[in-house]
Amino acid sequence: MYEYEEEILNFFLEHQTQLFPEKVAETKEEADEFLADCMAAVCRNKKEVRAYFEEAGTDISGMPEEELLEASEVFALPDGRYLIVEG
Repeated sequence: MYEYEEEILNFFLEHQTQLFPEKVAETKEEADEFLADCMAAVCRNKKEVRAYFEEAGTDISGMPEEELLEASEVFALPDGRYLIVEG
């Protein structure tokens, strides 16, 4: 059983070069392990993405929502959620 949903793993496998210059995972198992090691977070909406970065102590004050969501560590999932991977 995976820690992350299969949809998230597949999306990460397809889009991992958004954050990393080279692939860090080739299989769903490797992707799941990598995301778990990074403590990747799944946010339900844009508000949760902002809250995640604020709680992490990241200075995002005054940062427009669009810029925040375009950060390389923020992956917009097809279902409207967001995956945050801090590598």
